Amino acid sequence: MYDTGLPTRMALPSRAEPVPDRALARYALGVAVTVGAVLSQYVVPQHWGATRPLFSSLYGDLLVVYGLPILAFGLLVGGGPLRGWAGRMGVAAREGLVWYATLFLLALAVVVALAVVYELLDPSALALLHKPNPVVSAAASDPWLFVGLSFFVGAVEELIFRGWMFGFWAGRSTPWVVPAAWTSAVFAGVHLYYGLTYGPAAPLIYPTLFLAGFAFAATYRFSGGNLVVPALLHGQMDATAYLGLISNEAALAIRYGVVAVGAVLALLGYLRPRTGAAAPASIGPPGVG
Repeated sequence: MYDTGLPTRMALPSRAEPVPDRALARYALGVAVTVGAVLSQYVVPQHWGATRPLFSSLYGDLLVVYGLPILAFGLLVGGGPLRGWAGRMGVAAREGLVWYATLFLLALAVVVALAVVYELLDPSALALLHKPNPVVSAAASDPWLFVGLSFFVGAVEELIFRGWMFGFWAGRSTPWVVPAAWTSAVFAGVHLYYGLTYGPAAPLIYPTLFLAGFAFAATYRFSGGNLVVPALLHGQMDATAYLGLISNEAALAIRYGVVAVGAVLALLGYLRPRTGAAAPASIGPPGVG
């Protein structure tokens, strides 16, 4: 991403050996369970009335949507990809802020470009973006609860999507951008309520989700497997949406303040003279298999 000029930037080394078929099958089953569990909230209650009390409860819904993937990956893949979850915090903080800010700004540019296209081809679709976000609207009765809950959800989603789903591939011979891209696409895609709510205008929302997921995956990779920083960045991204119900000014200040700090770090990284940076230290790959 950028040259820090420091020897502490520790990308996971690649392994040449292929993934054993049995390990790959277990991993694929974990991914399938995760996608099925997250999407079940949009399908199961509508077709199986007996489950509606479970899904209509906040904690019941969380148990299905996140509990099943954690159980599946924990049993099928194990804890290998999570070994470095709290390591190299300084490196992870720098990498996370830089990747998050850079790709946030890229997402903003993509959304503006798409909005121009919509304005030329289908301006009526843009009006759909004025519809309230159903998840944020559901938090109106107790926004502070959801501000706090955002950091729990951010941590759990990073555990699942970056820790297990992406982390399985980190350190393998596959170029890291490939699993980072497709796992970020899965992460964005399971946020189905955006498509259901905004219809043809939904493509204006998904690039931000995809690029945020990619930034979190890059943070994991270049910090040697840290999940704490991606979880905190993810949490603030969600929390500021709920904080907007209380104070829109505070929400915008925090959201763009984080981006501004990351942008400054990115600029300093590019401007720093490249003088004899040591090679990243080698650490064991976190993947299983």
